Amino acid sequence: MDKVVATALEAVADVPDGASLAVGGFGLSGVPNVLIQALYERGVGALSVVSNNCGAMESGLAVLLAAGRIGRVTGSYIGGNKEFARQYLAGELEVELIPQGTLAERLRAGGAGVPAFFTPAGVGTQVAEGGLPWRYDGSGGVALASPPKEVRVFDGVEYVLERAIRTDFALVRAAKGDRHGNLVFNKSSRNFNPLAAMAGKVTIAEVEELVEPGEIDPDAVHLPGVFVQRVLALTPRQAADKKIEQRTVSS
Repeated sequence: MDKVVATALEAVADVPDGASLAVGGFGLSGVPNVLIQALYERGVGALSVVSNNCGAMESGLAVLLAAGRIGRVTGSYIGGNKEFARQYLAGELEVELIPQGTLAERLRAGGAGVPAFFTPAGVGTQVAEGGLPWRYDGSGGVALASPPKEVRVFDGVEYVLERAIRTDFALVRAAKGDRHGNLVFNKSSRNFNPLAAMAGKVTIAEVEELVEPGEIDPDAVHLPGVFVQRVLALTPRQAADKKIEQRTVSS
């Protein structure tokens, strides 16, 4: 099945207001910027986003965040995104912060058909006990707090129950992909992109290099095409447009 679409706007044409999105990327690495920009151009809003972070330096999800298009974020890192922090503390944005490894496993479990799992991460903290501020009231108070989660003991160790994540759509970026949707990711962009892709009911991948089926060694495939419904081939200029979040240079 040829899953290639002609344009980014075509790829995201059926993403409605209020949709939930799993979005790949780690910092600024492997972020599906072209698909995110297409959502921005369509004017889609009230989105619930699941991603490691919410963009930075006016890149990635920061484009949608700054435009007020995101209503809820499930992630593990606010980092240096000042607008993310401002909206959260002002009560304009609902934020569920969870441990990074737990976020990764919740996405993977969603794609694998596992409804929930137990993990020791977060036991003895507000992650398990509840009370984490999901939304502030704009005056320093908490308008909505996280609920307590089930904790059970296995072999004398406490574990907290975490539910899998499934989203309406997933947006990911791969270094290479074929027309069947088989994908290969480069280095740290592999951290969250495969997991986000697994969690989406409809997964859209932008690929820096499009190849024909059979050109990727099956042993080299990081994500099989069964998880991908649409593939967008980037132009050379789009593929080369990669920003550096923390630039370090010698004196």
